[in-house]
Amino acid sequence: MYVILVYDISERRVVKMLKLCRQYLNWIQNSVFEGEISEVKLKELLQKAKIIMDPETDSLIIFKSRHERWLEKQVIGKEKNDVDNFI
Repeated sequence: MYVILVYDISERRVVKMLKLCRQYLNWIQNSVFEGEISEVKLKELLQKAKIIMDPETDSLIIFKSRHERWLEKQVIGKEKNDVDNFI
């Protein structure tokens, strides 16, 4: 599945969340990640994220799609992290 993950985390925990999300997805902008991920890996990511987060003040939102081709993405201005799919 293809996901877009967005988080709003306290500054004290934001570096930990950034490092965690980079292990699973592509960083595209401050606190925003995207990429293909299996259901198992997504569950693993969420379990680890819940350990980092304070549920009273922090939030994490995931948008899911079956495939990237079902999303239309438009970037206006400078793209912070151009993601290429070269092997």
